[in-house]
Amino acid sequence: MLKRTHGTELERDRRAEPACCAHGGDHAHSHHDHGHDDPHAHHHDHVHALTGAAPVATPAPGTIYTCPMHPQIRQPEPGNCPLCGMALEPELPSLEDGPNPELVDFTRRFWWSLPLTAIVTVLAMFGHRLQWFAPATQSWIELALAAPVVWWAGWPFLERWWQSIGNRSPNMWTLIGTGVGIAYLYSAVATIAPQVFPASFVEHGRIGVYFEAAAVIVSLTLLGQVLELRARSATTAAIKALLGLAPKTARRLRDDGTEEDIPLAHVHVGDRLRVRPGEKVPVDGVVLDGRSSIDESMLTGEPIPVEKQPGERVIGATINGTGSLIMRAEKVGTETVLSQIVQMVAAAQRSRAPLQRMADAVSYWFVLAVGAIALATFFAWGFFGPEPSWVYGTINAIAVLIIACPCALGLATPMSVMVATGRAATSGVLFKDAEAIEHLRTVDTLIVDKTGTLTVGKPAFRSALAAPGVKEDDVLRAAASLDAGSEHPLAEAIVAEARRRGLVLVAAQDFESSTGIGVRGRVDGSAVAVGNTQLMRELGIDVAPLVPQAEQLRSRAASVVFVAIDGRLAGLIAVADPIKESTPEALRVLKRAGIRVVMATGDGAATARAVAAQLGLDEYYGEVRPQDKAELVARYKREGRRVAMAGDGINDAPALAAADVGIAMGTGTDVAMAASHVTLVKGDLRGIARARELSAATVANMKQNLGFALVYNALGVPIAAGVLYPFFGLLLSPLIAAAAMSFSSVSVVGNALRLRTA
Repeated sequence: MLKRTHGTELERDRRAEPACCAHGGDHAHSHHDHGHDDPHAHHHDHVHALTGAAPVATPAPGTIYTCPMHPQIRQPEPGNCPLCGMALEPELPSLEDGPNPELVDFTRRFWWSLPLTAIVTVLAMFGHRLQWFAPATQSWIELALAAPVVWWAGWPFLERWWQSIGNRSPNMWTLIGTGVGIAYLYSAVATIAPQVFPASFVEHGRIGVYFEAAAVIVSLTLLGQVLELRARSATTAAIKALLGLAPKTARRLRDDGTEEDIPLAHVHVGDRLRVRPGEKVPVDGVVLDGRSSIDESMLTGEPIPVEKQPGERVIGATINGTGSLIMRAEKVGTETVLSQIVQMVAAAQRSRAPLQRMADAVSYWFVLAVGAIALATFFAWGFFGPEPSWVYGTINAIAVLIIACPCALGLATPMSVMVATGRAATSGVLFKDAEAIEHLRTVDTLIVDKTGTLTVGKPAFRSALAAPGVKEDDVLRAAASLDAGSEHPLAEAIVAEARRRGLVLVAAQDFESSTGIGVRGRVDGSAVAVGNTQLMRELGIDVAPLVPQAEQLRSRAASVVFVAIDGRLAGLIAVADPIKESTPEALRVLKRAGIRVVMATGDGAATARAVAAQLGLDEYYGEVRPQDKAELVARYKREGRRVAMAGDGINDAPALAAADVGIAMGTGTDVAMAASHVTLVKGDLRGIARARELSAATVANMKQNLGFALVYNALGVPIAAGVLYPFFGLLLSPLIAAAAMSFSSVSVVGNALRLRTA
């Protein structure tokens, strides 16, 4: 499927294709045979899920739910992941999906719990100093205020805590649920039955309680979940953007000659459909009647529309130009090119590794170790400690759980990510998630699209050459006058240059377009023709005098059209998609960083070779389709390379999603940006090198934060368990444990903030 164009050219059998434009420019361009007759191609039950043609609010029958963190978990109904407790999501979202119900629920719980948590915290910190209430009364007030926070706002976490125990899958929820539950229950017992505690536990006229610790942990965890769910919702944006490309209806021709508008879901293979000027092609098929220019840039990424005539294939969701077409539907529903791209993007997104897996790997064993230490502390004090031994055991076990509560461990990665993404944004680099930051530093191979990534993405005038005895401005004026009424990109570039030079254009007469080879007409009474070699040959015009110059321009990735006036060769005009000014320097920077750069473009061999030679690229591929780019990514990954893909078009979306890191140009399509992991706001590839350096600094910062969190626990847990008591009579009360836990979190945040100067 790939055509590698460096070294030797590999020719492949394919049907003859017309030139790329009405001008017949030799800008190599390819469109592929995506279709074949398939009597089973219309799976109408699923069309609405893929195209949004007949959306429904409820999940479609057969919807499979999966865990974003653990793609191996799949089930036919909603629920929570048995491994991590995360809410399951549909494998393929719908345009009619409303707000994430879990996000709505957690947001409501957070805002309702926040005032109660703030009051409990203020009471715990200042109540005994200011003596607002009697000590016992204050404990009862804190109990009442913390109860709805823990048992209502924190109920989803307690459910996940119980699920983690029932499934024997210890995770962060195990520690959070245990820490919150025991801190609250211990405090409740101290409030309701303070007489069971020894007098030594009386502080400020009451037994010390830790309702504020339980409430703060719940509120902070809710906030973290809200932020995470908002970020996760963005992962479906690429697919929803793709779904939105498809039209909602199609115009079907009945056998009696009348026409009707029908929902896209009702289109069958074999139906005859009319595509009016400016409309989207409804499904994949073949043109039966009519001629027009089709803008396929939304799927191919290439800026030049493709001429279509009877027998040519058209792709669903592409945009018809000014002509009217009658087509036969050949692929509908899940068989269309657009639907296949949707499925490829969804599959690539699900295949990505879970975020923050370093913390996850540590937390599994960390949870088991802390649980074991807490139990050992309880029984060791109960059997061997001084009286009241079991109370000492309970208090010390709670201190272990509180100081080991995973706030710092949970903040270690997100705080680094938060600061790093802010710092990157000031440099024009937008990271989508933590995984992108983690992976970018390891990238050693960068696959880049050409149009809109290495180049500007819009055809521009290159040069005009006149035949002997003819003025250059006369050649340009004649061609621009003939093209003035055209909206074709090549024509627009020629007309724009003529106007820039101040040339006076006149209205053309007897205008005639020859599909794929050029245009002709009369300008100021003279017969003018603008087109490729084939048009000149049909008119009996010898182009040999300018062929060497034309070949030289083509070798520089330009499209060349000849201009004839009154039956004689007048000159030629070259139009090209210029390379971005920043591209050469960006490639030099990337190569110095040890990154292997590979170009993959939908353009033909000549254009790919010319652009690669101009940029000094040794490895490049031409005539690459969307699925070919994704396969190219997969091939390099199979070779053990860490692959980034940089592109700007919808055709790049599958490869962007499949790469270890997808990098979109901010000047490109919304779908490309949604499917990628990193967006370069200005479309400047130099941002990749800057982002890679920040990635390395951020991952180092993450590891430092994880180290801080673990060191605090490594020191605090044994002290909380009472290992120093036999030697120094020192115990770590839950209050000090809570303070140490808070200090560890502050340290993690402070270290992460250093990334602002990275």
